[in-house]
Amino acid sequence: MKTILTLLGCVVILVLPLTSRTSFYDGVEELETPFILSCAEEAKHLVDAAYKYTRQSLKAKLKQDNVSPSDAMSFFKQPVAKSRTIIRAADYKETALQLLKERVRYIYKRPFNVTDLLTTAQLESLSKFTGCAYQNQPPPLCTDSPYRTITGLCNNRKNPTLGSSNRAYHRLLPAEYEDGISLPKGWNEQRRYSGFRLPLAREVSNQIARFTTNVTLDQGRALIFMQWGQWTDHDLDLAPETPARTTFLQGIDCDESCAKAPPCFPLKIPPNDPRIRNRRDCIPLFRSAPACTVGPVREQINVLTSFMDASQVYGSDDRLASILRNHSNQLGMLAVNTRFTDRGLTFLPFDTMPEDFCFLTNRSSGIPCFLSGDPRTSEQPGLTAFHTMFMREHNRLATELKRLNPQWNGETIYQEARKIVGGIAQKITYKDYLPLLLGAQGMSRFVPRYRQYNESVDPTVANVFSLAYRFAHASIQPFIFRLDDRFQQQNREMPVPLHQTFFSSWRIVREGGIDPLLRGLMANRAKLNTQKQILTDELRERLFQLFKRIGLDLGAINLQRGREHGLPGYNAWRKFCGLSQPRTMNELADVLQNRDLARKFMNLYGTPNNIDIWIGGVAEPFASDTRIGPLLSCIIGKQFQNVRDGDRFYYEKPGVFTSNQVQALERVTLSHIICKNTRITQVPRNVFLGNSFPQDFVNCNQIPMLDLSAWRNRTESSGDSTDSL
Repeated sequence: MKTILTLLGCVVILVLPLTSRTSFYDGVEELETPFILSCAEEAKHLVDAAYKYTRQSLKAKLKQDNVSPSDAMSFFKQPVAKSRTIIRAADYKETALQLLKERVRYIYKRPFNVTDLLTTAQLESLSKFTGCAYQNQPPPLCTDSPYRTITGLCNNRKNPTLGSSNRAYHRLLPAEYEDGISLPKGWNEQRRYSGFRLPLAREVSNQIARFTTNVTLDQGRALIFMQWGQWTDHDLDLAPETPARTTFLQGIDCDESCAKAPPCFPLKIPPNDPRIRNRRDCIPLFRSAPACTVGPVREQINVLTSFMDASQVYGSDDRLASILRNHSNQLGMLAVNTRFTDRGLTFLPFDTMPEDFCFLTNRSSGIPCFLSGDPRTSEQPGLTAFHTMFMREHNRLATELKRLNPQWNGETIYQEARKIVGGIAQKITYKDYLPLLLGAQGMSRFVPRYRQYNESVDPTVANVFSLAYRFAHASIQPFIFRLDDRFQQQNREMPVPLHQTFFSSWRIVREGGIDPLLRGLMANRAKLNTQKQILTDELRERLFQLFKRIGLDLGAINLQRGREHGLPGYNAWRKFCGLSQPRTMNELADVLQNRDLARKFMNLYGTPNNIDIWIGGVAEPFASDTRIGPLLSCIIGKQFQNVRDGDRFYYEKPGVFTSNQVQALERVTLSHIICKNTRITQVPRNVFLGNSFPQDFVNCNQIPMLDLSAWRNRTESSGDSTDSL
């Protein structure tokens, strides 16, 4: 009833201003502030109702064991704590603008942006009323500390919010929304871009990404190379979905209706789809949550820090970081599982959320999802293994640091161990992983040798990077391999299809722990991304299929997500990177070195201008010492350079670590981390290469270890107190 009264008040007030001001355009006046705020009040009720309905609906579905794949995807991308508060405020603001537009739409003779009707003061009032204005307040005064903040605040002293969590992604090119403000590209299916309509994302996936032959393996890269790509991605960015599963204005359940209304942007089914026969059905998709921004153009929020700081281990939110710690003593340790061990080694603690998808994969096991610094921990077993291993590494370091420095308190031990883990992550990424991804030429051009910290460099993750870095989806194998200590398939069983392992935390606890998974990642090859084999059907047809309804298509989702984020097309990014911009099929064929593929693209898109960034990027051929083509090398390389050079705590920056400590970190490899935190005794010297057992494996005692003596009796390892927080 209250919502109805608010709506009536909104209508009454609307009549009043239309005679009181100078015409803005088309004979329509600027709107009165009371009208604006009354619609904002209604927007709050609508958003809160949608959030509440979604929460209650999810609880009911879990209780009835009746959830959908899209529920699963949203579950591990749900914002929590401060992130949820910020996103709610942004949803208030955007829904209020939608309501305003609906209320005055009948007056206009042509398309319009409602923000054009608001004064600067009114926009500020709307931001304050919805709570958005308070999310962009300057942080409290930065304190002196040799350690990073959990949230990334104060890394840059000149602009303390740069790279911090819960901020909008950075734009390298202006957003291209259908209405110039927020509507995704392709919202109006009749809309033409460069003279052509955009093809359905699912159709592009069917025509370009799909293959039916056996997987071609990458003889030069191990499966763990792919896993490190996902690991680093989860250190840098996460764009959660808006918590609502119903449309804000009409309250329609988008999982059931295939409605296309904010925040729902489902994928339509093309004719002759190989799997989905009912064209009235759809693959549900929900918009990424908006950020609270000053301007009217919609930006997506990154709830993680943009720094390579091992935030997936420690969290990007102070509250979560505290929950993850063991506060029962002064040993600086992370919390561990109190119910189960991995043959005496620790598991991650369990999450305590009442809604838990991991239960659904095997109710009889009673095993919930794991808890770490990133909500996607239990998404698949390889990722869980990495989270477990680095939690153990922190606690191993903390134990050794306490032995070396018994006078240190728990806070110092925690911060020093966290700092070392972050330095290890940076070293492995920049010295071991990126050279194998970008090749010598790409490293020289985009990530040259480190020189110095530059406070004018913005490390904030770019919106396009969040799509471009999904290139590794094309190197995922369709199986999870678990090998015993002789590197044979565990219990002589067949490898488990990937779709049967999502959210299966019980497989970690009940089926051998993380050692078999890590052996499988080291001794098996990654899938080779070829133009004829882009995305396995485990991801294209059976993603989260265990959760009933309809399996998702990760390739189509990547395309739809880029459109939803308002990302420009292929040629715009080629131009940004200083590459040629093909206009014809012949020119595109030259770029792709494949005429048949170029013809498919032209038949679908009409022009290379419209090709979606993800599919255009992964379709480009790459040199033998790289694993991505020129466009993705540019976007990904530039991002990693900015993340490094704009980080005041990067491990090679003088004063962050002592010279002896840097030398010790330079010796660390992922092989060392595996040896020290598992019962695995044989590893390759370089785990990322295509190694075969036993010829490419050595005993762990031949792997260089981290010498912690450089940390003895130093209460502050930064050494340079003039360059601390």
